[in-house]
Amino acid sequence: MKRTTDLLLTALAPAVWGSTYFVATEWLPHRHPMTLALLRALPAGLLLLLIVRQLPARERLVQVLALGALNFAVFWTLLFVAAQRLPGGVAATLGSAQALLVIFLARGLLGTPVRAASVAAAIAGALGVALLVLGPTARLDPLGLLAGIGSAAAMAAGTVLSRKWQAGVAPLTFTAWQLTAGGLLLLPMALLSEPPLPPLQAAHVGGLVYLGLVGAALTYFLWFRGLARLGPATVSLLALLSPVTAVGIGWLALGQTLSPVQQVGVLVVLGSVAWGQSVAARPTGPTLHRLTGARGA
Repeated sequence: MKRTTDLLLTALAPAVWGSTYFVATEWLPHRHPMTLALLRALPAGLLLLLIVRQLPARERLVQVLALGALNFAVFWTLLFVAAQRLPGGVAATLGSAQALLVIFLARGLLGTPVRAASVAAAIAGALGVALLVLGPTARLDPLGLLAGIGSAAAMAAGTVLSRKWQAGVAPLTFTAWQLTAGGLLLLPMALLSEPPLPPLQAAHVGGLVYLGLVGAALTYFLWFRGLARLGPATVSLLALLSPVTAVGIGWLALGQTLSPVQQVGVLVVLGSVAWGQSVAARPTGPTLHRLTGARGA
């Protein structure tokens, strides 16, 4: 029962992140990706710092800055670029590569065994999101595709390193440190490379408040909490829920149609997530090293 609760709470994070693409394209000014990422990260991080009232020790500063860069500065900048150059569903589905990347990064950085069934579930999830991309209205902008893939790689590395470096730090404190670090890294980049934002309208302010408080402070707290309790391979598969949410919002709010192929893709993604969680719950299972006869490190 405790594991189920942890899974459901952690799954809320990628489900909410799927709405990022709708909010970025419908409620925020375009062509200011780093400024928008800055306004999402730094206020939320400073607010959480006021709550936890704890700064990182000097020996952790490099780690916190690296995680702030991977999980927020790099990830969110590329995410906004992808969201503004691609349809929401297409941009979100590119994150499917994260689950597979996390499995192998966790092997190299944490020594976690690579379960064959987990790899199969991640590949099935990627196939599902590929079916979503093949929708008839998909517009595959090359720069948007590169940005989407880059954001997935940054988040995968940040996910594994967060598990490696989180020991002894409460999830809310860990979230505050990373959000603040990411925002501070974005500050000079945004000031030097982007023009000032146009006058903000009510919708812009509402979008930023939503992305900061709900899409950052709350969801990343849930994400890091789940990462500490469930492990990176388990948590990364839940990220596949993000494209499903994005496509669902496009269908409900924007009147976008879902082709039969895309509907199959949704079912494949949900099935792969459920399969991956059942595999992770087993105490043991075949690994790629056993199947190939190789010896573990």
